[in-house]
Amino acid sequence: MTTTVAVLGLGAMGLPMSTWLQKSFTVTGFDIAAERTRLAVQEGVTAAGTAREAAAGADVVLLAVRNPAQLEDVLFSETGVATAMKPGATVLLTSTVGMDAVKAAAARLSGMGLGLVDAPVSGGAVRAGKGDLLVVVGAEDAVWESTKDVLDAMASTLVRVGNEPGAGQAMKTVNQLLCGVHIAAAGEALALARSLGLDLEQTLSALMSGAAESFMLGDRGPRMLHAYDADDVEVRSRLDIFVKDMGLVTAAAKSVGLSTPVAAAAEQLYIQGATRGLAAHDDSSVITVVAPEPADKGE
Repeated sequence: MTTTVAVLGLGAMGLPMSTWLQKSFTVTGFDIAAERTRLAVQEGVTAAGTAREAAAGADVVLLAVRNPAQLEDVLFSETGVATAMKPGATVLLTSTVGMDAVKAAAARLSGMGLGLVDAPVSGGAVRAGKGDLLVVVGAEDAVWESTKDVLDAMASTLVRVGNEPGAGQAMKTVNQLLCGVHIAAAGEALALARSLGLDLEQTLSALMSGAAESFMLGDRGPRMLHAYDADDVEVRSRLDIFVKDMGLVTAAAKSVGLSTPVAAAAEQLYIQGATRGLAAHDDSSVITVVAPEPADKGE
């Protein structure tokens, strides 16, 4: 019997995950932005009129939300889906929302006879559309087994890091520390190259051929070269996502008494970017926070 999946949140990650999963499963999608739902339908996903309609009858309800507030709203508000889900169904949370939010949601769902798989994803939108994500999972045995087929389809690397919700968030927090720092470091490096009058495309190519190479430099670097022409940069990952994620990183570190000065410095760059009106811009725009004005190569 084919697993039925509802995907709630068809944004940068939810949309490609839904279109990939519909190749193997019966998938219904919903997003508050009608245009996102239309894009999913074009790829074969069945549209639902509301989140509750999508969730009703689904074996797995995959959530791709932005933050803890959205998680709370989509599950437990007056229009939340938890009361519409069939007994024994499972919430598959793919978002980075922090350990505390996930543990609280899991406890409430358990009291309603529903499971939660804490499965934050990493890899970006292109890889999401190919089933090529890193997925780190915290889940009890029963719900792990109930969603294993969906998780296997989503991931090229699937790692169960704990047997309860919250463990996936812990691992993703560590992942985001590195991602956030690497993006900020890439911005600093290319800003320095610009200020030194180097050819930026040549610089990026050279850096990606040596020990300084990183995924984030290779992925964000090309967009950083056009970051001062904001209208030309595709938004693949909003800057305010890293305001949220680096906040989770530094909060987690403080909770265990760990000093993370590099992560804290990167967090401040994202906060500055958001206060300068860059929240909805691609996170590659952090280079313009490091160097607010394009350097004159002729100087």
